[in-house]
Amino acid sequence: DIGVAMGITGTEVSKDASAMILTDDNFATIVKAVENGRNVYANIKRSIQFLLSGNLAAIIAVLYASILDLPVPFCAVHLLFINLLTDSLPAIALGLEPHKKSVMNEKPRPMNESLLTKSFMKRILVDGIVIAITTMTAYYIGLNTSSGVSNASIASTMAFATLCLGRLVHGYNCKSKSVIIFKKGFFNNVSLQIAFLIGVALLSAVLFIPRLHSMFKIASLSAIQIVTIFILAFLNLPFIQLVKKFTVTN
Repeated sequence: DIGVAMGITGTEVSKDASAMILTDDNFATIVKAVENGRNVYANIKRSIQFLLSGNLAAIIAVLYASILDLPVPFCAVHLLFINLLTDSLPAIALGLEPHKKSVMNEKPRPMNESLLTKSFMKRILVDGIVIAITTMTAYYIGLNTSSGVSNASIASTMAFATLCLGRLVHGYNCKSKSVIIFKKGFFNNVSLQIAFLIGVALLSAVLFIPRLHSMFKIASLSAIQIVTIFILAFLNLPFIQLVKKFTVTN
């Protein structure tokens, strides 16, 4: 409950006492302001969901490997690269998601509602688990590879690349609370497309340029292993979309 004053015809006393001033004296402006505010809030939640679920996946993978006394799946430089690559451009791009008029069909949220609601935290948990599963699947495939190179090194490289690419793909999952794949709005965020392509290009450079292997502590991978990484990383998209389809989220 707030006081509203007219910006043109309103007195200075009413403006000082009000919480909102309509500079054009048009009450319809309030509707536009609410729509804009809801979209900005939704974009903030998209970025938070992307960041928390991606980092949760890394935490789950490391904890899993530690509990089972497996070789460490990520080196420090791996995590640094992942954070610099996926926690920057894609997160910013999700904050620039085009505004949708459909937000006005949603019920107003309670004034005392936390940003991290139960349903929102549930989505983050499910997303993180799915990404962690595909990451550790790649890790196990690398660990069981018969090669002259250390299996632990191959496993770490495959886990690193799958998590990195999987988080880039996950940006598309965070575009909407509902199923977004195969819909018109899937490719409507140009910033997200650019962030995704830049991320894939940088990751490919690390994987395919031999001079960078020692710097990033990764092993040379075969074509089959590279294909496996891409398949597992992109599986995050249909898996999480299926979860959205069969669960009710608010």
